Amino acid sequence: MAEHWEYVVVGLGALGSATAYHLARGGHRVLALERFARGHDRGASHDSSRILRHSYHTPGYVDLTFAAYDDWAVLEADSEQQLVTVTGGLDLYPPGAAIDKHDYTASMAACGVPFTELDAGALAQRWPQLRLPDGTVGVYQERSAIVPAARGVQALQQSALRHGATLRDRSPVTAVRVVGDGVEVDAGDTTYRCRRLVVCADAWTNDVLAGLGHRLPLTTTLEQVTYFAAPDPGELRVGRLPLWIWMDDPSFYGFPCYGEPTVKAAQDCGGPALDPDDRPPPGVDETDESMRDRLAGFLRQILPAAGPAQRSVRCLYTLTPDRDFVLGTVPGHESVLVGLGAAHGFKFAPTLGRLLCEVAVHGQSETDLAPFRLDRPGLSDSSYAAHWLV
Repeated sequence: MAEHWEYVVVGLGALGSATAYHLARGGHRVLALERFARGHDRGASHDSSRILRHSYHTPGYVDLTFAAYDDWAVLEADSEQQLVTVTGGLDLYPPGAAIDKHDYTASMAACGVPFTELDAGALAQRWPQLRLPDGTVGVYQERSAIVPAARGVQALQQSALRHGATLRDRSPVTAVRVVGDGVEVDAGDTTYRCRRLVVCADAWTNDVLAGLGHRLPLTTTLEQVTYFAAPDPGELRVGRLPLWIWMDDPSFYGFPCYGEPTVKAAQDCGGPALDPDDRPPPGVDETDESMRDRLAGFLRQILPAAGPAQRSVRCLYTLTPDRDFVLGTVPGHESVLVGLGAAHGFKFAPTLGRLLCEVAVHGQSETDLAPFRLDRPGLSDSSYAAHWLV
């Protein structure tokens, strides 16, 4: 006998937790299944912090950032926790930067986001901790912020539970079948029957979709963030040092001190591709010394106030060829939805969960999700050339 639910969500990372939260908040009977233990570090939603910002490369994404700030505020009120820490943020463009500054400034201007452009002299005067090459231009947006990673996911899950969701971990999905006007999901020794299935399994998305004969062209990479000592934490704290992103190839990013006297930094898309099931078991040190040395060398150049590396943390990026989100129904299977953040979705998690909830319940969203459909060229054209630098 199958258990019957209105909605089943697969995956309890940021997007799955947010979807379960919004479905439960709307009064729906929702079950969420997680293959690992809740709060695990095998995917993409653990660790301490993520960036929330208005600065993006298209007006469509900038528009979504307004919703992201609003939805984080709703979650703050619902969970009775402060989750957003405003720091200000700098996009740093060295001479000949591989990322087009105009894409970002034009998109923010089109959406009415205020920003300031500063040359290298002005950057050095305002943030003397930074040592930037001559000709570097900074684009500063004062509303950029930090949101907590593991604690943010926990807030989503606790709020989902409070609104009546059922969350079951250690329940890997082994089969999915469309049956009539519903979906059956096998996980462990149990079959679940639901009206709509929402797959937010990130690196394991194709495993879940296998029974439907649909596969997305995803690449999973093993990334690494590193925490560096802050010999003078006061100089590197929130309010003195903003978030920063190096808008070149390779692209790096970093945080001020947040919750501890360290600064966190990483390279975007700097890790090797892998099968997520091929990682060593928990407890094994996965630190890549060459990645850490490359990052440390860069940090010594632009932020010499940072001290030696203290520790590194690995996480997964699950990338689409066009680096755009996946938000929509599986072609030919309208009762199955997929949500995937393409390794930059955490800042949008409460919003993406709300949008997936709208589509699951109503069949559509008031937000235009056409750029994120599963049948767009970036996912359906086998000759599409992957590009991840945005």
